[in-house]
Amino acid sequence: MEQKAPRRTREKILELSLKLFNEFGEPNITTTIIADEMKISPGNLYYHFRNKDDIVNSIFSTFEEQMARMLAMPQGKRPTMQDVWTYLHFMFELIWRYRFFYRDLSDLLSRNRTLELHFKEIFGHKIKVVKQVCVDLQADNALQVSATEIDVLSTNMVVTASYWLSYQYVLNPRQYTEQAFVEKALDAGCYQVLSLMHPYLRGETLQHFEELTAQHLLKMQSL
Repeated sequence: MEQKAPRRTREKILELSLKLFNEFGEPNITTTIIADEMKISPGNLYYHFRNKDDIVNSIFSTFEEQMARMLAMPQGKRPTMQDVWTYLHFMFELIWRYRFFYRDLSDLLSRNRTLELHFKEIFGHKIKVVKQVCVDLQADNALQVSATEIDVLSTNMVVTASYWLSYQYVLNPRQYTEQAFVEKALDAGCYQVLSLMHPYLRGETLQHFEELTAQHLLKMQSL
């Protein structure tokens, strides 16, 4: 039991730090604040983490692992529009869980070389996944689009998905953590991203998208 105690304290520090970073913004939280909230001494905190960047990097490591699993889409199966919608919703939930990375991204990248390099890789991987989805839909004659348009569409979809929740924060900072608002924002994000595909969709996939859109609008009216 004694060997597990330090690790548990470390986990609690990471959990609390993530909560504080998400709620107040990473630049506004110091190691002193984290130690005070943990009700431990700064020295105890520094036993587990050298500084705040060490905490941020540890949180990012977990986020990166979860994002890598998320981006590893199943092989050998053509995605349906429902698959893409569901996948996007899971992606938004992950971004929400670690939203401070996206909201404070410019500040973090300006002083954290690890995040600068790895976030670039994450964005590149996201675009690669979206391109593959477009290519698969194109192969099924569900998406009528040129290679150049796929490049532009993929980038636009990734940018919209990555910054949608930050945009929602700008519009509604006081409601940002309310459960009803979060549910609405995540679902609206799926619609917003997939609507970029709408002009290129054909056949049953277009019909399926319009059905999902109708369901989305009904859900928004009920929230």
